Amino acid sequence: MTAPLAGIRVLDLSRILAGPWCTQVLADLGAEVIKVERPGTGDDTRAWGPPFLKAKDGSDTADSAYFASTNRGKQSVTLDIASPEGQEIARGLAAKCDVFVENYKVGDMKRYGLDYESLAAINPRLIYCSVTGFGQTGPYRNRAGYDFMIQAMGGLMSITGERDELPGGGPQKAGVPIADLMTGMYGAVAILGALRERDTSGQGQYIDMALLDAQVAWLMNHNLNYFVSGNVPKRWGNAHPNLTPYQAFPTKDGNLILAIGNDSQFRKFCTVAGLAIAMEPRFVDNKSRLANRSALVAIIAEAMKTKTTADWMVALEAEGVPCGPINTIDQVFADPQVIHRGLRMDLPHSAAGTVPQVANPIRYSRTPLEYRSGPPVLGEHTEDVLKQDLGLDAGRIADLKRKGVL
Repeated sequence: MTAPLAGIRVLDLSRILAGPWCTQVLADLGAEVIKVERPGTGDDTRAWGPPFLKAKDGSDTADSAYFASTNRGKQSVTLDIASPEGQEIARGLAAKCDVFVENYKVGDMKRYGLDYESLAAINPRLIYCSVTGFGQTGPYRNRAGYDFMIQAMGGLMSITGERDELPGGGPQKAGVPIADLMTGMYGAVAILGALRERDTSGQGQYIDMALLDAQVAWLMNHNLNYFVSGNVPKRWGNAHPNLTPYQAFPTKDGNLILAIGNDSQFRKFCTVAGLAIAMEPRFVDNKSRLANRSALVAIIAEAMKTKTTADWMVALEAEGVPCGPINTIDQVFADPQVIHRGLRMDLPHSAAGTVPQVANPIRYSRTPLEYRSGPPVLGEHTEDVLKQDLGLDAGRIADLKRKGVL
């Protein structure tokens, strides 16, 4: 079997999350990813702990769980790109790669001679992807961009959190750095598209990815709701702006998500719940239910308290009514479906022995993803890569180490 991106080589000068998430996707798909890190410290997220991976003797390693979550399948090369010799090595590696990913501030790569124009001159087929907070153009292009502030500026926090008029109301960020993650995903898609186009044109190109662009783009229905109605979307807590009942309800012993997506499901729910309201004019269709949301939610809330979460799950699933519990992370990985799909796995790690990972959700029928290695320790592959790719001998590598270039 051949991996989808077998033969594609990626030089990864990104760190933290958006860029590394992008390149981990490419590594999962079979690309060879060379991760360039600062000598001595490496990617900042290596130190973002505790928790840290445990060595075989039970002590902490130098690598955090955070770093391990986004860097599997890569080779780590330490390189000081601020030095002329480091820049020369980086250019030599870029000449042999298909993709170059970086997330430095606008203009930084040009100072190092590693900008797109410089690298395209020696490798016209190179796909070069820059990831920044605000993009390469516009009045904010020189600003640093971090996920939390992008969630705020890009509108996500205005629609996330409980309603202002309820206890606990107010804006909330997502529980994961979703602006970084989605930018990384869009970046991977952009790179795949550019590689496909290169098959026809024979030419590489530059990709300008911005966290703010990605954040605004994936607000999806909220954007269109605003464009079409002129009304500014607001926070709905666990409710849905376009559907009801579609939210969490307290049960006799916990909580349950009820996710009614159409009128047929609503009628089935009413039958199970013993509510003779399905055909009332105020609840007969979704438009009517939205207009009478408060009255409907009050009725359903009282009914939901009469049974346990497990009882509701059994009764509603039997009738095909979408519902689900609110699981904690430990409950997620104990769930029979998650276990069956093999989402938790272990990969080899040179310091820890093995490292737990979560499988990529992509499932191919002919070319299933093969995870070759866990996240690398800092500089684990420096000598191998420089010997094999650039022909440097042991003496030259030792000299570069003494100078602090590696």
